[in-house]
Amino acid sequence: MPMAAEEIEALIREGIPDARVEITDLAGDGDHYSARVIAESFRGLPRVKQHQRVYEALGGRMGGVLHALQLTTATPD
Repeated sequence: MPMAAEEIEALIREGIPDARVEITDLAGDGDHYSARVIAESFRGLPRVKQHQRVYEALGGRMGGVLHALQLTTATPD
């Protein structure tokens, strides 16, 4: 069963409390999403570490319940 965008957003916010999260369903199938995650706590971290923090927040769901996630991370301006 596909994962709802609201569930993805909630998991990321729970794991990264200062995050602003925008989720887009790319294919309209509830299986392919884009996520933009902006967090002050990413400051000073290389992009790969930022992405790892998001994947950790998702608790191992990537590649399983969550089939595809196009991920963009950033710090606030």
